[in-house]
Amino acid sequence: MGIVNPLAAATSAFILLGFMLYKRVKLGIALNVTAILLALLAVDWPRILEVVYASIDPSTVGGQLTLSIVFATFGIMLLSQLYKETGVLDELSASLGSIIKNPKIILSAVPAMVGLLPVPGGAVMSAPIVDAEGEKLKLNGVKKAYVNLWFRHVMLPIYPLAPVFIVTTALTGIKTSTLILIQLPIVAVMIAVGYLTSFRGLEDNMDSADANVTDWKIKPFIRSFSPILVTIVGAIGISLVNYEFSRRGLDVLAATIIGLMVLAVISRTSPKIFLKALKSRSIYDVAFATYGAFLIRNVMNASGFPDVLRELLSNGKSNIIGLMAALPTIFSFLTGSPSGGVVIGASVLGGILNFMPKDVMLIYVGAYLGYLIAPTHLCFTFTAEYFKASLGRVYAYLIPSFMTSFATAILLYFLLM
Repeated sequence: MGIVNPLAAATSAFILLGFMLYKRVKLGIALNVTAILLALLAVDWPRILEVVYASIDPSTVGGQLTLSIVFATFGIMLLSQLYKETGVLDELSASLGSIIKNPKIILSAVPAMVGLLPVPGGAVMSAPIVDAEGEKLKLNGVKKAYVNLWFRHVMLPIYPLAPVFIVTTALTGIKTSTLILIQLPIVAVMIAVGYLTSFRGLEDNMDSADANVTDWKIKPFIRSFSPILVTIVGAIGISLVNYEFSRRGLDVLAATIIGLMVLAVISRTSPKIFLKALKSRSIYDVAFATYGAFLIRNVMNASGFPDVLRELLSNGKSNIIGLMAALPTIFSFLTGSPSGGVVIGASVLGGILNFMPKDVMLIYVGAYLGYLIAPTHLCFTFTAEYFKASLGRVYAYLIPSFMTSFATAILLYFLLM
């Protein structure tokens, strides 16, 4: 038994976590400090080192999973950084623009493609293309900001290489392919909502010269996209073929290593570029945050918090559904961190639920959408600043899109009852 009641300890720890994230403390530091505080308050002190080691014990499936996912997220962030440092990301964006001639599709596809790589400042990287193509459709700055923000994040619910996606599947035990399939309808609705909100009633205004250009850079596109494609196909394929690999997180790790090798070959990455990419602090912060997510879950279970929560929620299942929907959404909105929202939701509910795919979907979508519209979300603030659009005016488009998407998730949850 710890110093204080598990409920009071968890409440104090999560308040601290929210405060640290609001103050822009690095996610890795914030999650691990939260886990340590929770352990000091709610776990017998002689057991704390045992709980910490159990998270990475290589002799157990749980420890192997943690280690695999930590190294996988490190590799994915390194892949993203190498894309930027080698110039392959610019090649990908330019080749995509040469293949697609319709301004509406370019405005939708380019931010989505750049959004596949969690590169810091990525929203600003797609903004110039959105700005230029938006002029052809006579979009104002507010609409351009909405387009850049919404479509940059629209694929993340089905993108298996997003760090928050990897952490979600690892914490809940849901297969990658299962979560992708169940969230496909939500992404379809989000694309439709974004397209109608952005382009309804607008003509394409394509130049005849542009429409007749046949200089498609298909080979450069295939070349520049191949590391991402190989990694996605590898992660999904291995998870479908070998369940034991998937249970230990080795599917994503193996696929990430293959993707890094392909990128190194096509870009002829030099040791100098590789070392420069390794200097990016975001790589280490995401990997450290991934370990922190697993540590929080283990400490929560060791503290006895699930038993306390089970008693509090004994009045009905509706309370649990409400928590699944509200907790990740509110926390992500307040802190601008989707990983934080998922960690809170999965850790709080993991001890009292055997997660079903629809449960994980509700937690993930809530955290993701709360983060998407958060004023503390850096992509939001960067985009609004670039297009000189006030947050309030962008919210006039974002809030209806958020509500429609979230309502779709809730409807899907009940349809799958």
